[in-house]
Amino acid sequence: MKMVALRLPDDMSDKLEKCAKQIHRTKSFIIRKSIGTYIDDYVDYQIALDRLNDKDDAIISSKEMRKLVEK
Repeated sequence: MKMVALRLPDDMSDKLEKCAKQIHRTKSFIIRKSIGTYIDDYVDYQIALDRLNDKDDAIISSKEMRKLVEK
């Protein structure tokens, strides 16, 4: 596992410390989870944006999607 150093504003560091104590986890755990969630959300956003900009990608209604999911 690689090590990364970062600087946080005092208020953010205080909030992180408080959160870590409340949930009985390390600050590193919270930071890793937060970055992982951010990256996952960003990837989903990029996929959605790429699909939105793809002129050849068919757009279906929510009703059509429900039918496909129910199958």
